[in-house]
Amino acid sequence: MIKAIMIGSGARGIGVYGAYALIHPDEISFIAVADPDPVRRGYFASMHGIELSMQFQDAVTILSHPKMADACFICTQDHHHVEPALQAMKLGYHLFLEKPMAIHPLECIQLGRASIQHNVHFMIGHVLRYTSFFQTIKRLLDEGSIGELMTIQHNENVSFWHHAHSYVRGNWRNEAISSPMLLAKSCHDLDLLIWFVGSHPTSISSFGELSYFTPNHAPSGAPAFCMEGCPIEKTCPYFAPRVYTNAPDWMRLAVSNDLSNESMLSSIQKGPYGRCVFHSDNDVVDHQVLILEFPKGVTASFTMTAFTHENTRTIKLMGSTGEIRGHMEKGIVELYLFGRDEVISIQTNQGSSGHGGGDEGIMKAYIELLNQEPTSGIHQVNGAISAHLTAFAAEISRHEKKTVLYEDYVKQVMDSGRTNS
Repeated sequence: MIKAIMIGSGARGIGVYGAYALIHPDEISFIAVADPDPVRRGYFASMHGIELSMQFQDAVTILSHPKMADACFICTQDHHHVEPALQAMKLGYHLFLEKPMAIHPLECIQLGRASIQHNVHFMIGHVLRYTSFFQTIKRLLDEGSIGELMTIQHNENVSFWHHAHSYVRGNWRNEAISSPMLLAKSCHDLDLLIWFVGSHPTSISSFGELSYFTPNHAPSGAPAFCMEGCPIEKTCPYFAPRVYTNAPDWMRLAVSNDLSNESMLSSIQKGPYGRCVFHSDNDVVDHQVLILEFPKGVTASFTMTAFTHENTRTIKLMGSTGEIRGHMEKGIVELYLFGRDEVISIQTNQGSSGHGGGDEGIMKAYIELLNQEPTSGIHQVNGAISAHLTAFAAEISRHEKKTVLYEDYVKQVMDSGRTNS
């Protein structure tokens, strides 16, 4: 059985990785926790039977002690990943790091190198690889079911409500306090494209901006906070009191540790989750598209948008002899073979955990990984790093209105690291 420590007992720490340990106590147990929020720290500790002496206020404190477990999970906010990750690996912990792994490109490369230097397992929380849905698509590709892969169309349908919660009102609304939305939300989608093709891209172009969730789209008379008397509260899909009194627990947990309706209403009166979506301090995009070129002429497009009804991913992969179509929320993968009328429809196993079973799948994969040689996971790490670098390059393309060559960009990043050192 794996013994682990948890740094950051928020939604992912408590509700995903911690929850898995409670269901599978014979596979993994958390013996220590660090979090600056005493309520969340105490809740995690009580759920896992962690004694007071093994509860710590922050990452610095817990990592100032000698290694006390096999693995370290870091599930803090984006800006607080790198230093504890490097220290944990230095102490000899195998590392599980929530996405995005870092908010600067050179740090991503440094983390990968550190895992090799310290001979530890390193996994990034790219859960999509571990869903039955995307693994089925990967298997069909590897079997040559559609011949030679030519192009991919992949959509991240964020949905209007999820975007408003996380990227207008929430922790990832502003790049200064988080990271670009493409990195925060979709680095694991880029990881999928790299996984499917089997290579990083050669060139990257991207377009997108913040268009709708801005003050100039605010209804006449709309106040700064929904509960200050919004004139369109009955029809606005973003009216906070209605949203959060009907929200699932994972959304409520971002608002308050107390999940009652009374606490929701109290917290949103003047809190960030009660702001009018047209009067927030958000600056991340609300829609973005990438066009990617890969070796051997393979092309891909990726669209991330707030303006969808469904919160899901849809994908189409086109090959020389057939086509694969998929709808993640429905769990359906369809295979079309050219010259044949029938459609082969595969219903994938969605599992009982989030991300179509990927939350459970990645935990199983990580535990299996820890029983292998540290170098066995290097392909996953390299793919994750390439996905992050692709996201950074896409942001340069978007801002500077130019196509970015991947290899040239990586060289620039590496050169900047040598210059700074």
